[in-house]
Amino acid sequence: MCFSANASLGAGVVLSVIGVSTIRKSTEPAHLVFASIPLIFAVQQIAEGFLWLTLPDPSLKATQQLLTYIFLTFAQVIWPLLVPIAVMLLENGRQRKNVQKILVGIGAVVSFYLGFCLLTRHVEAHIIGHHITYRQDYPRVLRPIGGILYFASTIIPLFVSRVRRIWILGIAIFTSYVIAAMFYDHYVLSVWCFFSSIISLSVYYVMVEIKNGEMNVVAQKPLQTF
Repeated sequence: MCFSANASLGAGVVLSVIGVSTIRKSTEPAHLVFASIPLIFAVQQIAEGFLWLTLPDPSLKATQQLLTYIFLTFAQVIWPLLVPIAVMLLENGRQRKNVQKILVGIGAVVSFYLGFCLLTRHVEAHIIGHHITYRQDYPRVLRPIGGILYFASTIIPLFVSRVRRIWILGIAIFTSYVIAAMFYDHYVLSVWCFFSSIISLSVYYVMVEIKNGEMNVVAQKPLQTF
């Protein structure tokens, strides 16, 4: 996270434990992608925790760069595509699934573009005060539309889904972005990812709701008579 190595590593450990429990709650293969979100966030936070530890040492430049790329790959390449795919796989209705497919397409475009920039442009991380800031030499002209498409692929799927209570996760993540943008203007990427990782713990409760819903459906089926 942007505040300390201990915070990032601690969050990573907690998310790992909850992530494993969340995956165990999934009863269908299609649910595994969504259930894995806390565990994937755990890896991202642990990577930033180790980045915190290496940044003060100039002799670890290569390790710093590797950890920077790992963090940014999660933040800018994996999440725009994984979130809409995860939500799409939870859908049962054709209409909602088709909408989610469009959002998956948008996420694929965002992931490809940001991945291309990550490979071809200069990026680096620095500690400024009690925060990590990521400097990225991406084309400025495309940043506004890129931000809109990133928002569309990572947050909108949670609002258009028919999965019970998943919209609460969308509101929480959107609110955390607003807070990060207002109070941590130069550290939005790091702060928002931390907030989102903590909020992702609610994925566990969404999986519980899904499992309970499936159990209720089974319980309501009439007994067959022969």
